[in-house]
Amino acid sequence: MSDAERVDPAAAPDTETPTTSAAIDAPLLEVEGLRKEFGGVTAVDGADFRVAKGSFTGLIGPNGAGKSTTFNCITGIHEPTAGTVRFDGGDVTGLPPYTLAERGLVRTFQIARELSEMTVLENVMLAPPGQVGESAVRAVLPGLRDRVQRDERAVLEDAWETLEFFEIDHLAHENAGTLSGGQRKLLEMARVLMTDPEMVLLDEPLAGVNPTLEEKLLDRIDELRREGLTFLLVEHDMDVIMEHCEHIIVMHQGSVLAEGDAETIRNDERVLDAYLGGDV
Repeated sequence: MSDAERVDPAAAPDTETPTTSAAIDAPLLEVEGLRKEFGGVTAVDGADFRVAKGSFTGLIGPNGAGKSTTFNCITGIHEPTAGTVRFDGGDVTGLPPYTLAERGLVRTFQIARELSEMTVLENVMLAPPGQVGESAVRAVLPGLRDRVQRDERAVLEDAWETLEFFEIDHLAHENAGTLSGGQRKLLEMARVLMTDPEMVLLDEPLAGVNPTLEEKLLDRIDELRREGLTFLLVEHDMDVIMEHCEHIIVMHQGSVLAEGDAETIRNDERVLDAYLGGDV
């Protein structure tokens, strides 16, 4: 079923009740006037929204609405043409992905990017930043070898716990390149969790995932959100968005069209027009 078919036009109210980003009192992520141009094409055109700390927020919109470009601008893949991105109160506009990850802002991709020739366990153990053993000098100096070994043991323990959390510990010694698409998504989430993030941007995490693994992944995301982790989710499955996200942001033609809870978005005539091809 397409996105448009999942939105019930009969549920639209007679009057609009717009919800703006101002309704979020404690934002962890703030996007203001975000704009991204590629030559003569404007992919994101003044997007404004906030994501509350500890929330599971959905970012939706028709194909070409600017969702993925917005993700790329937030996470340092693209440098915005204009606008500001703030994370945890600080301006992070245009910072590279590795710096953002060190600050606790990480993302996944539509296509999982595992290190295919390394084992699942090795993939997960590589994720934590600032490991003592990353320095060749520290690894060989007599006074630091013990510290390196202690650090590696701690990372190994965390890695096993994380693999168990995502129920892929039985695949620990398999090469990551042999995993199914759904297992790769679970591995990517495990790697993300090993960075000790504050916020995770999920770019279509359920694409190509079978129903059993989809349910497992959603259960893990819901559990992590209850523990305080913040999520911003791009997903085309509207049932997932409506059932799991307490706040939903709708983009259209590069800008934010509407915001609100599932009921508000489901009944917004502008959203219906955008998905069903009407004039907005």
